[in-house]
Amino acid sequence: MKVLQYFENQGLLSKSGIGHAQKLQQEALSSTDVIVTTNAHSTDFDILHINTYGLWSMHQIKRAKRMGKKVIYHAHSTYEDFRNSFILSNLIAPFYKKWLLHLYSSADALITPTEYSKQLLQSYGLKQPIYPVSNGVQIEKYKNDKKKIEKFRQYIHAQPDEKIVISVGLYFERKGILDFVELAKRHPEYKFVWFGHTSMWLIPNKIKKILVDHPKNLIFPGYQTGDILQGAYSGADLFLYPSYEETEGIVVLEGLASSQKMLVRDIPVYDGWLEDRKNVYKAKDLTDFDFKMVQILSGKYKDLSKNGYRVAKNKNLPVVGHDLQKVYSEVLGEKVNVK
Repeated sequence: MKVLQYFENQGLLSKSGIGHAQKLQQEALSSTDVIVTTNAHSTDFDILHINTYGLWSMHQIKRAKRMGKKVIYHAHSTYEDFRNSFILSNLIAPFYKKWLLHLYSSADALITPTEYSKQLLQSYGLKQPIYPVSNGVQIEKYKNDKKKIEKFRQYIHAQPDEKIVISVGLYFERKGILDFVELAKRHPEYKFVWFGHTSMWLIPNKIKKILVDHPKNLIFPGYQTGDILQGAYSGADLFLYPSYEETEGIVVLEGLASSQKMLVRDIPVYDGWLEDRKNVYKAKDLTDFDFKMVQILSGKYKDLSKNGYRVAKNKNLPVVGHDLQKVYSEVLGEKVNVK
């Protein structure tokens, strides 16, 4: 079985969640016998697996259809998670939804990360098969490493007894960045770190303002990978993720894989796999985040990190790779026989 994975504008989107997801797909499939190519000019493939949403993506779909190939669209994006992001995103969102429907409806099947995002897509009236397959996480990559933790703490100039709260995401209101900043204002006794980057040209003025004028105990180190970020996941005292809308949340999986204490917003995407007070803590609003954050950092709430790690382990990349292979086989009408 040969699969062409097409990804448009890699330079622009490589630091996005979609870019990260495609890298995870390729790594997951390396544990299977699926042959993957990223050569957009290739004619030797059985399925086009497409991750992006531009005009060249539509061109690839039409090309594959002319060749009689099957097309699977990876539905990372929805109308709901497009809103409250870029400048004018709310104004553009209805038109973006129409474009998504045009693209998604051209595929033979859709893959989306969760049951929640599957339900959203079905509510749009899409009729083709929709398969929920997690983005997954590389468990080994996020093992506790004292050297990485020390590197992270030195990077942010953390004091030995200083409590550190981290989050990871683009500079979007949807990601809850305004709530994160407000928590930092309320709690100068803690250090807050928000990893991620978005071009200043793309974000509204109220977000630009906080990136320039923010509390001294809040750090924006930009986009980070490798030792610094992995050390942060393990070395912080809390991963606080206040996002209002997700199709899964890859960084949540990374936090869980790091055996980190997790406090997330109580939103539908986590239903069925993240349980409040069992493997994570959930907060409904800013006041709830404030209270529960303090309880976790003061040790008054039970440490659930081991239970969270078990959730991530079930979404390890080899598991995801075999799930993807099963989808490919079903779309091709083959008998599913995946080891």
